[in-house]
Amino acid sequence: MDVATIRTCIAATLDADADVRRTAEAQLKQAEEHAGFTEVLLDLIQNEQDTALHLPTVIYLKNRVNRAWDVSRHYPNVQPIADEEKARFRERLLPILAGSQSRVRHQLVQILQRILHFDFPERWPAFVDTTVQLLNTNDARSVLAGLQCLLALCRAYRYKSNDPDHRVDFDKITEASFPRLLTICGELVNQESEEAGEMLHIALKTYKHATWIEVCDFLREPSVNLGWCTIFLQTVSKTPPACSMQDDPPEREHHHWWKAKKWAYFNLNRLYIRHGNPDALMDKPTKIQERFAKDFAAHVAPEILKHYLQEIEKWVAKTVWLSRPALSYTIVFLDECVRPKDMWAHLQPHLPNLVAHLMFPILCLTEEDVEEFEDQPDEYLHRKLNFYEEVSAPDVSATNFLVTLTKTRRKQTFDILKFVNEVVTQYEQAPEGQKNHIGKEGALRMIGTLAPVILGKKSPIADQVEYFLVRYVFPDFTSSQGFLRARACDTVEKFEQLDFKDQNNLLTIYRHILDCMADPKLPVRVTAALALQPLIRHEIIRTSMQQGIPQIMQQLLKLANEADIDALANVMEDFVEVFAHELTPFAVALSEQLRDTYLRIVRELLENNEKRDDDEQADYLDDKSITALGVLQTIGTLILTLESTPDVLLHIEGVLMPVIQVTLENKLYDLFNEVFEIVDSCTFAAKQISPTMWQAFELIHRCFKAGAELYLEDMLPALDNFVQFGAQQLLQNREYITALFSMVSDMFNDEKVGGVDRICACKLAETMMLNLRGQIDEVVHGFVNLAMGVLNTEQVKVKSYRIHLMEVVINAIYYNPILTLQVLESMGWTNKFFSLWFSNMETFTRVHDKKLCILAIVALLGLRPDQVPASVAVGWPRLLQGIAILFSTLPTAIANREEALKDDFRLESGEYAYDDEGQWNDDEADWDADEDGGDEEADNVKDESTAYLQFLNEEAQKFETATGSQSDEELGEESVLLETVLDKVNPYQAFSGTFMKLQQEQPDFYGSLTAHLTPEQQALITTVCQQAEAMGVLEQAAAPAINGTS
Repeated sequence: MDVATIRTCIAATLDADADVRRTAEAQLKQAEEHAGFTEVLLDLIQNEQDTALHLPTVIYLKNRVNRAWDVSRHYPNVQPIADEEKARFRERLLPILAGSQSRVRHQLVQILQRILHFDFPERWPAFVDTTVQLLNTNDARSVLAGLQCLLALCRAYRYKSNDPDHRVDFDKITEASFPRLLTICGELVNQESEEAGEMLHIALKTYKHATWIEVCDFLREPSVNLGWCTIFLQTVSKTPPACSMQDDPPEREHHHWWKAKKWAYFNLNRLYIRHGNPDALMDKPTKIQERFAKDFAAHVAPEILKHYLQEIEKWVAKTVWLSRPALSYTIVFLDECVRPKDMWAHLQPHLPNLVAHLMFPILCLTEEDVEEFEDQPDEYLHRKLNFYEEVSAPDVSATNFLVTLTKTRRKQTFDILKFVNEVVTQYEQAPEGQKNHIGKEGALRMIGTLAPVILGKKSPIADQVEYFLVRYVFPDFTSSQGFLRARACDTVEKFEQLDFKDQNNLLTIYRHILDCMADPKLPVRVTAALALQPLIRHEIIRTSMQQGIPQIMQQLLKLANEADIDALANVMEDFVEVFAHELTPFAVALSEQLRDTYLRIVRELLENNEKRDDDEQADYLDDKSITALGVLQTIGTLILTLESTPDVLLHIEGVLMPVIQVTLENKLYDLFNEVFEIVDSCTFAAKQISPTMWQAFELIHRCFKAGAELYLEDMLPALDNFVQFGAQQLLQNREYITALFSMVSDMFNDEKVGGVDRICACKLAETMMLNLRGQIDEVVHGFVNLAMGVLNTEQVKVKSYRIHLMEVVINAIYYNPILTLQVLESMGWTNKFFSLWFSNMETFTRVHDKKLCILAIVALLGLRPDQVPASVAVGWPRLLQGIAILFSTLPTAIANREEALKDDFRLESGEYAYDDEGQWNDDEADWDADEDGGDEEADNVKDESTAYLQFLNEEAQKFETATGSQSDEELGEESVLLETVLDKVNPYQAFSGTFMKLQQEQPDFYGSLTAHLTPEQQALITTVCQQAEAMGVLEQAAAPAINGTS
């Protein structure tokens, strides 16, 4: 391949003329299919003098490797790179990596990572030796390349390390390379250059990946671990080099020296949290793990705390700047020191200073926050309402620390409250021009964080909260500072579980909240709306809101259009449900406004998606989708409140059609479930299908055919309604029946659809056969073929899938036994199916399953002897044996269903209280108890997170054991989500009628069937017939009462 031609094409891709670029890209597309293309690109990277061509060349190379190094279903038409070319490529890659500049090297590392994933160790056994050689050179570039190779290797093993074979190999690599790595780090940490910072950053990140799942025995050796922890602590304590302090703070965090510090903190934290805390070890640790944890907790952890506290002292004194990750990881470690007895002893003396000079300042607004509040309220709201999304945010860590501290060392709550009280009292007493508004806001945030503890059961301070709110929070509703007005609303919301003694205080809050909902500042309006939501649990507030709820809803809708905050939709949804009666006259207008809000969000979502690349689009889609989701849920709740007003509902269906259309036509998969729920709610509430909803059906079908088949489960409730309530229209428009059948057959014919998804297809087939009995012979034949095609050729291991496949055929028998037997006979499946059915009879555990089987057997019992296929004639008496089994277990199944329904629909008591975790014991509740004399404060405190991780680990092991095997789990009653026509059928009377008719009209046949019954089975069937007769008598007696006669 001509190197000069490829060079010319790559140069042309940078041309200002779009036509020239397109032509060059097309030529490169053709060239990449030829052998040797990757080697030509390597030649250009290695030898090209024009450095401007290096980056586009390496990007082309990366794309080619990503698509063609290994056969992938994502690129089925791409010609893979030949093995010989791969071998030559591997030999050349590392030397070129060592000699490349930063931007090119970054791309080459990604290529290396990709190749290691597929080729190491089998096809690249020399890689480790080459890496170690690079690390042992005296050339800085070669050492840097060696570090990047080792990092790539550790990343490749990171998720393989649970495999014992891979773990052994990786441990050997660690033992061979990490002593040299430690020596390199010891040299780098004392240097000041940017290059040294980059190398240390990579080295510490390598340690992170090497120990992500487990720390190998070599790294657990005391001298080795001490060496690494010394490097980490030296990095933490190192005065930041001048080169790392030149940018503004946000950009500064991206500097290599600060990234090195970040991974030093991370590694120290993880070593202690995951491996060095004896109380946090998983069950059944090895002796090596126990010894390591004990030694680490005794000797290393106190040193970590000491160094962290020294850095905090410098930060408090403003002699050093710390990055957000550094602050966050510091607080996370402090959090982990609260529970263990020994570490608590080290931490406790520092708590007053830590709360006052670290946690409190971090929880206070910064100057940038205040500017954002005024100038970018949308961004301010997003960050403050979704702050938990920023896992490295110091204020998140500080919040978590305070919660851990007060929940586990509960007496510390008093000290924190004393501090808060001092701040708010100073604010109250300060002259107007000297008030510290930022400090007051931070203090309220702090106390709001502690609300679950303060209001916990037996709390000695819960009865003082109302006074605190009245004295210190109420005045801030009218503060001159917008952020304080917002914080007042937020504080009231945080204490939502408070039971007010003075109802007038509740009304005062309500009036303030309404005023704040009309505030000129957007964050105040939003926080006020969110604070109003929990107030509706108070009857006095609900009564006050009844008259003004239409206006409040208007304000909420206006807010939803000003700020895409998903929590606002939750508020609206609650209000629509609670104030359904008051909002019914405004339902159509409300639905129109919700529709317009939704269409605006979707329009913005689609417009912005066109401007973003794939990575950016993913994040943006999430934000917008969540907000749109909330609007859809509010619409769904509104529809459910209108079941008694069919004329209003019919109007709303037309209003909402654009919502359904824009979502399905633009394939907004994140929103499909809610849209299908809206269609379900409309059709179910109306109990009929309007022309508008038939349009929705056509959209759903087109959407399914366009690639949304895996969403059939979400579509199913709506499709069930179309069949159940639109049966007559279906029979008049048989193309709809064909469409439904094609959805079922597509699920069986699509290879990418698994058994669990096909269960939904079985359910759709069932609802069609149950609701259209005798009218769809042409598709029933197809249903039987689809189900038996699987049962006859595959060993179906998943029990639920096997049951649903059998029930397709059982439904067909109930639909038309003669037709179904003809289909089975024509394919030679009859004996196979009946053997399968009756050998699995005890697996039909739900009421629905048993009734279906009973009715299908009843249908078979109605056949004449000459209609019974010869292939199963001998086993025909088993029908009565099967029905005896079903009736004997039906009462238990009915009882189980009733219990399941109770669990599902059990109403909550209406009491709003925090769980028992928030309960104070008698000693904790004593404000003046001797802190040092109490045993409670000295003990280790159970770590709930460790218990939870242990639980997850055990569940994962159970799952792994069960994978691939037949599940023994029974289908629960909750798995029957839809009402069916079988719910109205009395199986006792259905069987009794057919059985008596058989006895009267075909006595010989009757005799041959009953002769095989045991005495117990005969007695059971007699009891069933007697019960059916008794039920009939009761129904006759009840009929006059129902009709109003006596």
